[in-house]
Amino acid sequence: MTSCAEVRSVMHGLLDGELDPANALRCEEHLTGCPECASEYRTFQALRRAIRTGDASHPAPEALRSRVLQALDAEAERPRLPAAGRPAPARPLGRWIAAGSALALAASLTLFVAVPLRGPDLENELVSGHVRSLLADHLTDIKTSDQHVVKPWFAGKLDFSPPVVDLASSGFPLVGGRLEYLSGRVIAALVFRRGEHAINLFIAPAADKGPAALRSDTLSRDGYHILHWTAGGMSFWAVSDLNAAELHEFATRWQAETRS
Repeated sequence: MTSCAEVRSVMHGLLDGELDPANALRCEEHLTGCPECASEYRTFQALRRAIRTGDASHPAPEALRSRVLQALDAEAERPRLPAAGRPAPARPLGRWIAAGSALALAASLTLFVAVPLRGPDLENELVSGHVRSLLADHLTDIKTSDQHVVKPWFAGKLDFSPPVVDLASSGFPLVGGRLEYLSGRVIAALVFRRGEHAINLFIAPAADKGPAALRSDTLSRDGYHILHWTAGGMSFWAVSDLNAAELHEFATRWQAETRS
Protein backbone atom coordinates (compact mmCIF):
# COMPACT_ATOMS: atom_id res chain seq x y z
CA MET A 1 0.00 0.00 0.00
CA THR A 2 1.47 3.33 -1.07
CA SER A 3 1.25 6.03 1.62
CA CYS A 4 0.23 9.66 1.12
CA ALA A 5 3.72 10.81 2.11
CA GLU A 6 5.31 8.58 -0.53
CA VAL A 7 2.98 9.81 -3.26
CA ARG A 8 3.43 13.48 -2.37
CA SER A 9 7.21 13.09 -2.41
CA VAL A 10 7.11 11.98 -6.07
CA MET A 11 4.00 13.84 -7.21
CA HIS A 12 5.98 16.33 -9.28
CA GLY A 13 7.80 13.47 -10.96
CA LEU A 14 4.45 11.97 -11.94
CA LEU A 15 3.29 15.33 -13.26
CA ASP A 16 6.45 15.69 -15.38
CA GLY A 17 6.34 12.10 -16.65
CA GLU A 18 9.63 11.24 -14.93
CA LEU A 19 8.51 8.13 -13.01
CA ASP A 20 9.07 4.63 -14.27
CA PRO A 21 5.89 2.73 -15.26
CA ALA A 22 5.69 0.70 -12.04
CA ASN A 23 5.93 3.72 -9.71
CA ALA A 24 3.66 5.79 -11.96
CA LEU A 25 1.01 3.05 -11.74
CA ARG A 26 1.31 2.89 -7.94
CA CYS A 27 0.84 6.66 -7.68
CA GLU A 28 -2.13 6.69 -10.04
CA GLU A 29 -3.82 3.90 -8.10
CA HIS A 30 -3.29 5.84 -4.86
CA LEU A 31 -4.71 9.05 -6.40
CA THR A 32 -7.80 7.14 -7.50
CA GLY A 33 -8.60 6.20 -3.90
CA CYS A 34 -7.29 9.23 -1.96
CA PRO A 35 -9.34 12.45 -2.37
CA GLU A 36 -6.80 14.65 -0.53
CA CYS A 37 -3.82 13.60 -2.67
CA ALA A 38 -5.95 13.76 -5.81
CA SER A 39 -6.99 17.31 -4.90
CA GLU A 40 -3.39 18.37 -4.40
CA TYR A 41 -2.40 16.75 -7.70
CA ARG A 42 -5.19 18.61 -9.53
CA THR A 43 -3.96 21.86 -8.02
CA PHE A 44 -0.45 21.24 -9.35
CA GLN A 45 -1.92 20.44 -12.76
CA ALA A 46 -3.94 23.68 -12.74
CA LEU A 47 -0.93 25.73 -11.68
CA ARG A 48 1.16 24.15 -14.41
CA ARG A 49 -1.46 25.04 -17.03
CA ALA A 50 -1.74 28.58 -15.67
CA ILE A 51 2.02 29.11 -15.78
CA ARG A 52 2.25 27.73 -19.32
CA THR A 53 -0.69 29.70 -20.72
CA GLY A 54 -0.59 32.86 -18.62
CA ASP A 55 1.77 35.81 -18.62
CA ALA A 56 3.94 35.19 -15.58
CA SER A 57 6.55 37.81 -16.48
CA HIS A 58 6.59 41.10 -14.61
CA PRO A 59 9.20 43.48 -16.06
CA ALA A 60 10.74 46.22 -13.97
CA PRO A 61 9.00 49.62 -14.33
CA GLU A 62 10.27 51.77 -17.19
CA ALA A 63 11.30 54.54 -14.79
CA LEU A 64 13.54 52.12 -12.90
CA ARG A 65 15.12 50.82 -16.11
CA SER A 66 15.78 54.40 -17.21
CA ARG A 67 17.49 55.30 -13.92
CA VAL A 68 19.69 52.21 -14.12
CA LEU A 69 20.73 53.01 -17.70
CA GLN A 70 21.47 56.64 -16.86
CA ALA A 71 23.57 55.68 -13.84
CA LEU A 72 25.62 53.19 -15.83
CA ASP A 73 26.07 55.64 -18.73
CA ALA A 74 27.35 58.24 -16.30
CA GLU A 75 29.71 55.67 -14.81
CA ALA A 76 31.02 54.76 -18.27
CA GLU A 77 31.73 58.47 -19.02
CA ARG A 78 33.91 58.95 -15.95
CA PRO A 79 37.65 59.20 -16.79
CA ARG A 80 39.74 56.29 -15.57
CA LEU A 81 43.48 55.82 -15.30
CA PRO A 82 44.68 52.98 -17.53
CA ALA A 83 46.47 50.06 -15.99
CA ALA A 84 50.27 50.29 -16.15
CA GLY A 85 51.56 49.49 -19.63
CA ARG A 86 48.04 49.25 -21.14
CA PRO A 87 46.15 51.83 -23.20
CA ALA A 88 42.81 53.06 -21.92
CA PRO A 89 39.90 51.35 -23.70
CA ALA A 90 38.05 53.37 -26.30
CA ARG A 91 35.02 55.12 -24.85
CA PRO A 92 32.48 53.75 -27.33
CA LEU A 93 33.38 50.21 -26.30
CA GLY A 94 32.99 51.14 -22.66
CA ARG A 95 29.58 52.59 -23.43
CA TRP A 96 28.47 49.41 -25.18
CA ILE A 97 29.68 47.34 -22.24
CA ALA A 98 27.85 49.64 -19.84
CA ALA A 99 24.68 49.44 -21.90
CA GLY A 100 24.90 45.65 -21.98
CA SER A 101 25.43 45.55 -18.23
CA ALA A 102 22.48 47.88 -17.75
CA LEU A 103 20.19 45.66 -19.78
CA ALA A 104 21.33 42.58 -17.87
CA LEU A 105 20.80 44.34 -14.56
CA ALA A 106 17.41 45.66 -15.58
CA ALA A 107 16.40 42.17 -16.68
CA SER A 108 17.51 40.70 -13.35
CA LEU A 109 15.47 43.32 -11.52
CA THR A 110 12.38 41.68 -13.01
CA LEU A 111 12.77 38.92 -10.44
CA PHE A 112 12.77 41.25 -7.47
CA VAL A 113 10.25 43.98 -8.27
CA ALA A 114 7.12 43.56 -6.15
CA VAL A 115 4.14 42.52 -8.24
CA PRO A 116 1.12 44.56 -7.14
CA LEU A 117 -2.25 42.86 -7.37
CA ARG A 118 -4.52 45.49 -8.80
CA GLY A 119 -6.78 46.31 -11.69
CA PRO A 120 -10.44 46.92 -12.36
CA ASP A 121 -11.21 43.20 -12.48
CA LEU A 122 -9.51 42.27 -9.22
CA GLU A 123 -12.77 42.17 -7.24
CA ASN A 124 -14.34 39.96 -9.90
CA GLU A 125 -11.32 37.63 -9.76
CA LEU A 126 -11.64 37.38 -5.99
CA VAL A 127 -15.34 36.54 -6.13
CA SER A 128 -14.72 34.06 -8.96
CA GLY A 129 -12.04 32.32 -6.87
CA HIS A 130 -14.41 32.14 -3.92
CA VAL A 131 -17.34 30.79 -5.96
CA ARG A 132 -15.11 28.34 -7.85
CA SER A 133 -13.90 26.85 -4.58
CA LEU A 134 -17.51 26.28 -3.51
CA LEU A 135 -18.84 24.91 -6.80
CA ALA A 136 -15.90 22.56 -7.36
CA ASP A 137 -15.96 21.44 -3.71
CA HIS A 138 -12.34 22.51 -3.55
CA LEU A 139 -12.23 24.77 -0.53
CA THR A 140 -9.00 23.26 0.74
CA ASP A 141 -5.87 21.51 -0.47
CA ILE A 142 -5.02 20.76 3.15
CA LYS A 143 -7.98 20.29 5.48
CA THR A 144 -7.20 20.88 9.15
CA SER A 145 -7.88 23.45 11.85
CA ASP A 146 -4.31 23.15 13.15
CA GLN A 147 -2.51 26.36 12.17
CA HIS A 148 0.84 24.70 12.91
CA VAL A 149 0.13 22.18 10.15
CA VAL A 150 -1.32 24.62 7.61
CA LYS A 151 1.50 27.18 7.78
CA PRO A 152 4.39 24.78 7.01
CA TRP A 153 2.28 23.20 4.25
CA PHE A 154 2.69 26.42 2.25
CA ALA A 155 6.51 26.28 2.57
CA GLY A 156 8.10 25.51 -0.78
CA LYS A 157 4.83 26.11 -2.62
CA LEU A 158 4.92 29.92 -2.36
CA ASP A 159 7.67 32.54 -2.58
CA PHE A 160 6.41 34.12 0.68
CA SER A 161 5.24 32.87 4.07
CA PRO A 162 1.60 33.76 4.83
CA PRO A 163 0.51 34.18 8.46
CA VAL A 164 -1.90 31.51 9.69
CA VAL A 165 -4.08 31.65 12.80
CA ASP A 166 -7.16 29.79 14.00
CA LEU A 167 -9.98 32.14 15.08
CA ALA A 168 -12.21 29.44 16.57
CA SER A 169 -12.28 31.23 19.92
CA SER A 170 -13.78 34.25 18.13
CA GLY A 171 -16.36 32.18 16.26
CA PHE A 172 -14.43 31.85 13.00
CA PRO A 173 -12.79 28.38 13.02
CA LEU A 174 -10.02 27.62 10.55
CA VAL A 175 -10.93 24.90 8.03
CA GLY A 176 -7.69 24.65 6.06
CA GLY A 177 -5.79 26.23 3.19
CA ARG A 178 -5.10 25.97 -0.52
CA LEU A 179 -3.18 27.58 -3.37
CA GLU A 180 -4.87 30.14 -5.63
CA TYR A 181 -3.89 31.88 -8.87
CA LEU A 182 -4.76 35.59 -8.86
CA SER A 183 -3.70 38.39 -11.22
CA GLY A 184 -0.81 36.41 -12.65
CA ARG A 185 0.70 34.95 -9.50
CA VAL A 186 0.22 32.08 -7.06
CA ILE A 187 -1.08 33.19 -3.67
CA ALA A 188 -2.38 31.65 -0.44
CA ALA A 189 -6.01 31.13 0.50
CA LEU A 190 -7.10 30.31 4.05
CA VAL A 191 -10.63 29.05 4.66
CA PHE A 192 -12.71 29.87 7.73
CA ARG A 193 -16.29 29.14 8.75
CA ARG A 194 -19.01 31.20 10.38
CA GLY A 195 -21.98 28.90 10.82
CA GLU A 196 -22.88 27.70 7.33
CA HIS A 197 -20.89 30.47 5.64
CA ALA A 198 -17.41 29.97 4.19
CA ILE A 199 -14.85 32.78 4.29
CA ASN A 200 -11.96 32.75 1.83
CA LEU A 201 -9.02 34.84 3.01
CA PHE A 202 -6.68 35.50 0.08
CA ILE A 203 -3.12 36.53 1.05
CA ALA A 204 -0.30 37.96 -1.10
CA PRO A 205 2.71 40.24 -0.58
CA ALA A 206 1.65 43.89 -0.54
CA ALA A 207 3.06 46.34 -3.08
CA ASP A 208 2.83 49.09 -0.45
CA LYS A 209 4.79 48.20 2.71
CA GLY A 210 3.21 51.04 4.70
CA PRO A 211 1.41 50.78 8.07
CA ALA A 212 -1.51 48.44 8.57
CA ALA A 213 -4.81 49.71 7.21
CA LEU A 214 -8.30 48.18 7.29
CA ARG A 215 -10.85 49.44 4.80
CA SER A 216 -13.95 50.71 6.56
CA ASP A 217 -16.12 50.08 3.49
CA THR A 218 -17.04 46.62 2.29
CA LEU A 219 -17.30 46.01 -1.45
CA SER A 220 -20.12 43.90 -2.86
CA ARG A 221 -20.11 41.78 -6.01
CA ASP A 222 -22.98 39.49 -7.05
CA GLY A 223 -24.19 39.03 -3.48
CA TYR A 224 -20.71 38.45 -2.02
CA HIS A 225 -18.80 40.86 0.23
CA ILE A 226 -15.11 41.73 -0.09
CA LEU A 227 -13.03 43.36 2.63
CA HIS A 228 -9.41 44.37 2.02
CA TRP A 229 -6.63 45.34 4.40
CA THR A 230 -2.85 45.38 4.62
CA ALA A 231 -0.58 44.46 7.52
CA GLY A 232 2.95 43.20 8.02
CA GLY A 233 3.87 43.62 4.36
CA MET A 234 0.91 41.49 3.24
CA SER A 235 -2.38 42.23 1.47
CA PHE A 236 -5.52 40.44 2.63
CA TRP A 237 -8.88 40.03 0.92
CA ALA A 238 -11.73 38.38 2.84
CA VAL A 239 -14.55 37.16 0.57
CA SER A 240 -17.82 35.63 1.75
CA ASP A 241 -21.62 35.77 1.50
CA LEU A 242 -21.50 36.53 5.23
CA ASN A 243 -23.10 39.86 6.11
CA ALA A 244 -20.82 42.92 6.02
CA ALA A 245 -20.84 43.49 9.80
CA GLU A 246 -19.66 39.96 10.62
CA LEU A 247 -17.06 40.01 7.84
CA HIS A 248 -15.68 43.23 9.32
CA GLU A 249 -15.63 41.52 12.73
CA PHE A 250 -13.65 38.66 11.19
CA ALA A 251 -11.06 41.11 9.81
CA THR A 252 -10.81 42.90 13.14
CA ARG A 253 -10.33 39.59 15.01
CA TRP A 254 -7.69 38.52 12.49
CA GLN A 255 -5.72 41.72 12.96
CA ALA A 256 -5.97 41.51 16.75
CA GLU A 257 -4.75 37.90 16.74
CA THR A 258 -1.86 38.44 14.32
CA ARG A 259 -0.64 41.51 16.21
CA SER A 260 -0.38 39.59 19.48
